[in-house]
Amino acid sequence: MHVTSEKRLDDGVLERAFTLGEIPGTLWTPESAAPVPLVLMAHNNGLPKADPRLLARARYTAAHGYAVATIDAAGCGDRPRSAAEEQIRADFRRAMQAGEPADEIFESFIGPLVDNAVPEWRTTLDAVLELPGISGPVGYSGGWAALGIRLAVVEPRIAAAGFFAGGYVPRAQREEARQVTIPLLFLLQWDDEGNPRQRALELFDAFGSKEKTLHANPGGHTGTPWFELEDGCRFLDRHLK
Repeated sequence: MHVTSEKRLDDGVLERAFTLGEIPGTLWTPESAAPVPLVLMAHNNGLPKADPRLLARARYTAAHGYAVATIDAAGCGDRPRSAAEEQIRADFRRAMQAGEPADEIFESFIGPLVDNAVPEWRTTLDAVLELPGISGPVGYSGGWAALGIRLAVVEPRIAAAGFFAGGYVPRAQREEARQVTIPLLFLLQWDDEGNPRQRALELFDAFGSKEKTLHANPGGHTGTPWFELEDGCRFLDRHLK
């Protein structure tokens, strides 16, 4: 891991930008004399690691006593984008806005993206856990539910996970959800225009976890109440500390 910049934020959280080969990422750590648990915080496909909502969640979670790491997936944020990927994204958005079937477009793009992203996230996990002051157990938090499902299945170091939305998840991860047994907190915006409610409810039902909690709030995709972040940290406290 190569740290490219470092700054101390107003809340005492240390923010470090880093690279792992071609993978750019950011790590936030609190002021703590003891080792702290790690939370992997992923963003939706297409959004950068510098997305303001992710930054707010990351800083809040770090100030609460966690190391928080995120990276840009291939084709997102600071990483090169191909014309083919941008065209698929545009086709998917157009189909969604027109109310046309979009499943096959989604499957053709997101499935391979998950396959490629998981090894990079595991490489990041290895590198971050080697740093002083950071230890397991590890949690996952983010709007990219498909990635979180695959990581929960293949990565035994992840002990708990929080998912946002979940309406659009590839078929492969919907099947894998039955293999997920770690504690889950699932957030659903009831009027989310971009995530079909019934699909999200079916995904929640499919998870194999004995401990899984669904929080549903009225409003659109970006309207998740701030208190859910507080509840999310309490969920992490129960399972990572």
